[in-house]
Amino acid sequence: MENCLFCKIINKEAPAALVYEDNKLAAFKDINPKAEVHILIIPKKHIVSIAQATEEDREMIGDLFLAAQKIARAQNLKGYKLVINVGREAGQMVDHLHLHLLGGELTGTP
Repeated sequence: MENCLFCKIINKEAPAALVYEDNKLAAFKDINPKAEVHILIIPKKHIVSIAQATEEDREMIGDLFLAAQKIARAQNLKGYKLVINVGREAGQMVDHLHLHLLGGELTGTP
């Protein structure tokens, strides 16, 4: 998507503090963290939200959660929270599917 911030991050057209990347996903530190550790995990395929995901996206959605597990281990998190906001009414600010990984002390609501 041309004006999507997360697509620009994936394409290295916008800066981000990457903590994980593979051929399907990227993960980076949230610029407005709501926890001691706040990482966004995004698919490289542009999907507006989980509400627009299709059967074709099933494997990628599973990959999001497995990447969260790997990243949490790499961050030495004993416990963590995973959140997906769907739509503006739920707090989704960027129209690109993303999974919030929050660990440590929470400082706000994602």
